[in-house]
Amino acid sequence: MDTNQYLSMFIDESNDHLQALNENLLQLEGNPQDISIVQNIFRSAHTLKGMSATMGFEDIASLTHEMENVLDLVRNSKLDMDPFIFDTLFKGLDSLESMVQDIIQGGTGTADVTQIVSSLKSIVSPDYAKGTAAPVAEISKASPSQAHGIELDEFQYSILKQSIEQGSRVFMLEVSLREDCILKAARAYMVFDVLEQNGEVVKSSPSVQDIEQEKFDRSFSVYYISGLEAQELEQRVGAVSEVDAVRAVVLDLETLAVLSASAPAVARQEAAAAVEAHSASDKKNVPAAEQPKAAPRTQQAAAAGGGQVGGRTIRVDIERLDALMNLFSELLIDRVRLEQLASELHKNELTETVEHMSRVSSDLQNIVLKLRMVPVDSVFNRFPRMIRDLAKSLDKKVDLIIEGADTELDRTVIDEIGDPLVHLLRNAVDHGIEPIQDRIDAGKNETGTVHLRAFHSGNSVFIEIEEDGRGINREGVLNSAVKKGIVNPEQAKSMEDAEVYGLLFAPGFSTAEKISDISGRGVGLDVVKSKITSLGGNVTVDSKLGAGTKFSVQLPLTLSIISAMLVKLGSEKYAIPLSSIVETAMIQTEQIRKVHGNLMMDYRNQVIPLVSLSQQLESPDYSEAGEVETEVVVIRKGDKLAALMVDEFIGQQEIVLKTLGKYLTELYAVSGATILGDGQVALILDPNALIK
Repeated sequence: MDTNQYLSMFIDESNDHLQALNENLLQLEGNPQDISIVQNIFRSAHTLKGMSATMGFEDIASLTHEMENVLDLVRNSKLDMDPFIFDTLFKGLDSLESMVQDIIQGGTGTADVTQIVSSLKSIVSPDYAKGTAAPVAEISKASPSQAHGIELDEFQYSILKQSIEQGSRVFMLEVSLREDCILKAARAYMVFDVLEQNGEVVKSSPSVQDIEQEKFDRSFSVYYISGLEAQELEQRVGAVSEVDAVRAVVLDLETLAVLSASAPAVARQEAAAAVEAHSASDKKNVPAAEQPKAAPRTQQAAAAGGGQVGGRTIRVDIERLDALMNLFSELLIDRVRLEQLASELHKNELTETVEHMSRVSSDLQNIVLKLRMVPVDSVFNRFPRMIRDLAKSLDKKVDLIIEGADTELDRTVIDEIGDPLVHLLRNAVDHGIEPIQDRIDAGKNETGTVHLRAFHSGNSVFIEIEEDGRGINREGVLNSAVKKGIVNPEQAKSMEDAEVYGLLFAPGFSTAEKISDISGRGVGLDVVKSKITSLGGNVTVDSKLGAGTKFSVQLPLTLSIISAMLVKLGSEKYAIPLSSIVETAMIQTEQIRKVHGNLMMDYRNQVIPLVSLSQQLESPDYSEAGEVETEVVVIRKGDKLAALMVDEFIGQQEIVLKTLGKYLTELYAVSGATILGDGQVALILDPNALIK
């Protein structure tokens, strides 16, 4: 097989499975008794093992196999989860992630995992399992082969299920050889010969190859289909020389569903409940033929569970989406131009055609816009595990609360924002959240809280990281900045809080007495700011001593097409992103107030700032002075509101966002420009810059 052809697919799917394993293991840590979560973890691990083995990455496959052995005991109620098991499994996931990263970098995906493997093997040993919960009802007692890890694929499960439904007997057969047996492989071969003469072997544990090479202790187990009675089957197999014991258990649909990992989850749960009910009433090992109601119920459950839905997604190169977006942007400019020409020429045929083209292109536009957008959840979902490990290593208690994970960002921004957020979160837990005793002494809850939230505002996305820790010591920051020569003592005296907190982002700045590798404060937050700035974004910080700190990251959506409200200021036209607009209104001059020299207005039982666009943008031929009434646009940034005074509303329109190039990067309150249908250029305003 040409592995290079499938390598990228393997990497993408491996990352998905590893993320799923991390998320589910965190969920299981919060609810260790939920077997359904264990089933999800087992399925992801099993799929990852199969993919790795197929691609030839044996180290990943073998480590995943050892993790499977532990999960198999847990999901069959033979082992209870405890902190040591959780830590070992998390370490195993870390090793798997490092091996996948090695493959991404062109390596072979190998690593030294002997210590983790030893820990996993010690967990599955009988000594470790002493004192754990008993197996589910009588099934595990009647099916010791589960200890060997018999596992059916979907095809094998389907064969056994159909055989039971058609009236054939399906057995779980365990054969033990005498302790003094010398030629174990030869005796096993004789047993399989007897079995094949009287029925069909579906699966054995260990595998037939291992048995032939004597890679088993004294016993082996088999899923077996035959027309013989259980007693007769035991007699025929027991007649083979040096066979010590034979036990044949007849399986019905319920028992098979509980034992098989390939059965639909609903079927397994229904079957397990049914088996426990049968066990409680002393109905053990009853053949399926004597339970006419059991099979229909299991079949209905299986139907309800259904088969796994096939893949409904495809992976597309981001450059192709860029090309599609650029082409559609040009198409949109031509569409707006055609609409304007049609309105001027008054030709019915042309008007109808343009209207139809507008409807179709609008639908196409919605699809094109969504293609590049990815929920920030794809970045956020890796942080709970990181915070869990970090809090444990620092001996702190921390809750991470994620809000707005469905907020969407452009894929190119998503790919780059992960590392800065990791740095800020680690900084929050390490330097922000106090040790448990310090929090108790300060009258706080011993568990610190870190909020990670995302929301849209205008054509930007804001990501906030807020914790309820010790806050930033203003004087400590200033003293450190003065010592390092970042500011002089005279400047320090006149600096406002926002300016002081901004010093945290100065190159080489640090207030940490001891530099640790946890938050990276020794490197400095300047790395975070430079990365965010390179993405066209901005980062600010606000803090209150003793109450906590909030970092706010503003990122552009980087969409080429947005909905906007076009407004006029004299002869100039401007576009305001529709996503920032709350509403438009007309106000009388006497409704405008002046508070501490700032213009304010009443708005729905609150007072909000009133901003003169003509003054902010230095409009050459328009001023609100002398106007009896003024049109305003109420805009929002997070939970803050403001109103912009404008000359005239033109209307809503889909516009193409164009950057202003490298020479016009510092324009105040302007995020880009667009070409209108009449060929004029209108500047696109950034409402976030107008709200203080």
